Amino acid sequence: MATLKEFEESLREHGMHMALALLERLRDRDRATRTIKPARRLTGQKMTPDLARAILELHASTGMTQQEIAFKVGVNQGRVNEVIKRGKWLDDDPHAPEAVARDKAKARMRADPQPKRPVTQRSSGKASAKRGKAAVSARRPSPQGQLVFGDV
Repeated sequence: MATLKEFEESLREHGMHMALALLERLRDRDRATRTIKPARRLTGQKMTPDLARAILELHASTGMTQQEIAFKVGVNQGRVNEVIKRGKWLDDDPHAPEAVARDKAKARMRADPQPKRPVTQRSSGKASAKRGKAAVSARRPSPQGQLVFGDV
């Protein structure tokens, strides 16, 4: 299937200037009616005990799904599930597992990345050579690819 650009080039090659003009007019009309739509993805709001209580209230009082609640409140759907199913984020306890995990993640983000250790080559000493031979000899040969001829 040809692309629009290829189609336009073909029209030029064949000297079809009226068709090119019509195509340009259609493009201008499309540009005039085109609008800029806001992004569909929303930035997540910070989970607080008040927000968790609002999620529970919406869940109890309306027939909204978790996805609808998440969109209305402005948080990730997984957070809504955590609040409804496990009661997370309902207290302001800084020692709660989710608060501890959040703080550790923030600390990791602030800290400099750990320098990677250089990969060292293993020594080719006698011990490693013996282990290699023992491991190879202990393996049984694979029957794959071997033909077995029987009495025919």
